[in-house]
Amino acid sequence: MVTLKDYQDIIGKKNINQIKSLALLSKGKKVVMVNSTKDGGGVSEILHRLVPLLNELGIDCSWKVIEGDEDFFNITKNIHNALQGDKISFSNEGFSQYLKINKRNAKNLDLDNADIVIIHDPQPLPLRNYHSGNKTKWVWRCHIDMSKPDLTLWKFLQKYVMKYDCSIFSISKFSKSLPHPQYLIAPSIDPLSDKNRELDENEIKEVLKPFNINKDKPVILQVSRFDRFKDPIGVIDAFRLVKKEVDCRLILAGGLASDDPEGKIVFKEVKKEAAGDPDIDILLLKPKSDIVINALQRIADVVIQKSIKEGFGLVVTEAMWKEKAVIGGDVGGITIQLYNHRTGFLVNSIEGAAYRIRYLLNRPEIAHKIGQQARNFVTQNFLITRHLRDYLTLFYILDNPGQNIIYI
Repeated sequence: MVTLKDYQDIIGKKNINQIKSLALLSKGKKVVMVNSTKDGGGVSEILHRLVPLLNELGIDCSWKVIEGDEDFFNITKNIHNALQGDKISFSNEGFSQYLKINKRNAKNLDLDNADIVIIHDPQPLPLRNYHSGNKTKWVWRCHIDMSKPDLTLWKFLQKYVMKYDCSIFSISKFSKSLPHPQYLIAPSIDPLSDKNRELDENEIKEVLKPFNINKDKPVILQVSRFDRFKDPIGVIDAFRLVKKEVDCRLILAGGLASDDPEGKIVFKEVKKEAAGDPDIDILLLKPKSDIVINALQRIADVVIQKSIKEGFGLVVTEAMWKEKAVIGGDVGGITIQLYNHRTGFLVNSIEGAAYRIRYLLNRPEIAHKIGQQARNFVTQNFLITRHLRDYLTLFYILDNPGQNIIYI
């Protein structure tokens, strides 16, 4: 079992001691995290490590997952897409079903006895509405790109968000006009997880053996859920432009999340687009394929994340940690990770993505230097230990409402 001490060689003893000191200020607090799935996606990955670390530090932290049927998750997927800018019409029946399932979950989840409840993303957002105004502090943690939400939907959801004591967003452009405090906390990766720990060459070969990946030419990789916002078709188009000048391979790898029923449809679309091209591998990964993703990222020559909307993009962070030069869509949280010619490249088009892929494939020494700078940037800003420190700070702030300066 990984403990806080195991991170000392990565972040230093001073930072470990700072985290421990912060934890003393909230020792014994009962904190409940609530989201919509135990597996699949960045939120569950973060909570799998964050919750045990909080408990190690003396915080009574539990993690609960809401339940819903296929109709519910179809509705919440549409809500997710509309909050990220898609134009989607919602019926009164759809909103009623969304609220009905949340009301049912509110009865089944023991949340009234918590000191702090942190609700992740829109799926369980209305839960606050079904709990009395007790001493519990309620926090809405939004992980998605809220820069240009569908205004009709936001008007409906805003009245539920306003009942929270505060909100957390990943970057400032996602914040909204709300009557309560808003905080910025970037997501993070766990450098000691199977997805990010060091792998030797033999382990990489063994892990990837079942996939029959040919490494006879440079490999371009995108790892993501099969989601139109990740633009996998656009990645294929960019790859085909690159292939006209540089012989290379493309791997599109990803899984399906239980709260994302649209994933199967997108996967079929991607398979159809890539059909017949021997240099394109489409890998549908099983749940808990973290070590496979780790190995794929380590064999890649260039990693791309051509998102057209992105809350943060932890797959970008993961590849940066592995000293890879990453090309990402110029959107959302990717923009605070990739800085052109320093930690990666941002692109706005298929042609731009193809240009940067060719640029890096033809300049391996520059790609290597950017990769080194990228890892240093992640170490300083996007590791789970920084995330842990931010949450501990938030817990203390919630105990001191209205104070602009808090001495610790």
